[in-house]
Amino acid sequence: MSHLFSLNIKGQLREYTQPIVMGIINVTPDSFYCGSRHSDADAAVATAERMLAQGAAMLDIGGCSTRPGSTPATADEELRRVIPAVEAIRARFPEAVISIDTFRANVARTAIQAGADIINDISAANIDPGIIDVAADLKAPYILMHPADASLSPSTPDEETTSTVLADLQRVLRDLRQRGICDIIIDPGFGFGKTLQQNYRLMADLESFQTFGCPILVGISRKSMINRLLDVDPQSTDSLLGTDILNAFSLLHGADILRVHDVKPAVDAIKIISRLTN
Repeated sequence: MSHLFSLNIKGQLREYTQPIVMGIINVTPDSFYCGSRHSDADAAVATAERMLAQGAAMLDIGGCSTRPGSTPATADEELRRVIPAVEAIRARFPEAVISIDTFRANVARTAIQAGADIINDISAANIDPGIIDVAADLKAPYILMHPADASLSPSTPDEETTSTVLADLQRVLRDLRQRGICDIIIDPGFGFGKTLQQNYRLMADLESFQTFGCPILVGISRKSMINRLLDVDPQSTDSLLGTDILNAFSLLHGADILRVHDVKPAVDAIKIISRLTN
């Protein structure tokens, strides 16, 4: 497991010589995992402090739940939730790397101006194309996730799953690079518009995503691909155990960033896998 990638964070080059952990901080009342819900900025700061102490290298702040069946918050409500949290975490932890989890251009721009560093867009700019303008204008690293509304469908043959996802991402990646956006992180989009079989096909083929030459983010923390297969509740320790197993597999097959609700187990997985492979 040999990893080396860098990101330009507001003019400062951050170099990473091993995989890292991104901690999830949701300032929402309805995220699918209860442990990630925070009612205000103070609660978000307390979680940020704990996650950073446990070894998180990045914090991902979201204010609009995208769980299946949820009703998205309005743009105004999303701003009301995330901006105080971003400002408070930035003030308390000046050196922290903060990602804003949003598909809206205005939310992304306002959050970056308030202190966030990275844009994490679950829509691949399909919902609000202006988000690419924000990344280009503010020179913010961009997490390109394979979205739920891409060309993959439940009827896509298993053997075509990975090639379809790669092709979808390649089209957006080309546009991003043409706009001068160089700091791009690839996320296969586990759980978004994919069947259980498709999720596991992508996981088995994770090394294929290295073809883009970008850091790979894996976000499977307590998701339905674990809970449905094991018949467990996302709040349970069984769901965490399944997460840990898939995170370890991901690290062995090219993952650079683990996006998780539970930071310490992910940090421990990196330590163990690093020792085994180095």
